[in-house]
Amino acid sequence: MTKDIYLAGGCFWGLQKYLSLLPGVVATESGYANGPAPGPVSYQQVCEGSGHVETVKLTYRPQVAPLRFYLERFFEVIDPLSVNRQGGDVGPQYRTGIYWTDPADQLEVELELAALGRRLGRTPAVESGLLEGYFPAEEYHQDYLDKNPGGYCHIPQVAFARAAAAQPAPAAPGPQPPDPQRLAGLSELQRAVTRDGATEAPFTGEYDQHFEPGIYVDVTSGDPLFVSAQKFDSGCGWPAFAKPVSQAAITELEDTSFGRVRTEVRSAGSGAHLGHVFDDGPAELGGLRYCINSAALEFVPKAEMASRGYGQYLPMLDQLTDPNGPSHS
Repeated sequence: MTKDIYLAGGCFWGLQKYLSLLPGVVATESGYANGPAPGPVSYQQVCEGSGHVETVKLTYRPQVAPLRFYLERFFEVIDPLSVNRQGGDVGPQYRTGIYWTDPADQLEVELELAALGRRLGRTPAVESGLLEGYFPAEEYHQDYLDKNPGGYCHIPQVAFARAAAAQPAPAAPGPQPPDPQRLAGLSELQRAVTRDGATEAPFTGEYDQHFEPGIYVDVTSGDPLFVSAQKFDSGCGWPAFAKPVSQAAITELEDTSFGRVRTEVRSAGSGAHLGHVFDDGPAELGGLRYCINSAALEFVPKAEMASRGYGQYLPMLDQLTDPNGPSHS
């Protein structure tokens, strides 16, 4: 199985070479994408203002590395705040962009761009959207740096060495990212939290004071995340958990937004933003407080867990005798 993603990051000579060195890449191709004029188009037409952008079609094996891995490597070799310019190349054909053909990739792309924006403290100047036409570039542009090792490249040589040595983290087990139908059912708040890293107002979430026995799953994918036995009332205004169902269920990332250093928590299976984890939880429960947005969760009652495929987690509901846990502020 292979998948495609289309990345625009300045002159495609260097970007194609860089991406071709990453693990799991099956093929790369230089081309022109997302312009208003019908194609095919030529390099000269693009330079003269056809509206297309120099783009690299990346074909990869998701079982080797997920889309997130390639997007993170892509961000390492672009200036994400530069408009219509990368390196010495200037013009709309050198703008940065991420384009997909599979609607299931939209969530991952938007999550990664939102995370990049939080790291930068600004909205990245990286357009994203459905691929709207793609035309392969002329043959002399394909694998240009392999044919011309001394040719122009705005990407530094050290980046090529890093690409060749890059190793994706082991894939977490569990369901794949959600399909478009599930995403379409999200409320505006659920989309803002899970996709854009927003935070619901304190004391407003439906699960803040909810302690019914059951399991809390990723609202975007159904991945199991937390059980009621590990939930406690922290007094902070958001659902609080002592730990997830397993460490493999979540991903923790450094978050430096708003001038603070925090640890963001995402769902490992879908990449959805969940909340943050702090070290001020009850000592008797391990000392951690997973502060999670209700809007990122779906609750499955104990009586429905087996029929909905979560039966293996039923024994975890008895790990604490008091489902409310201790009060902690």
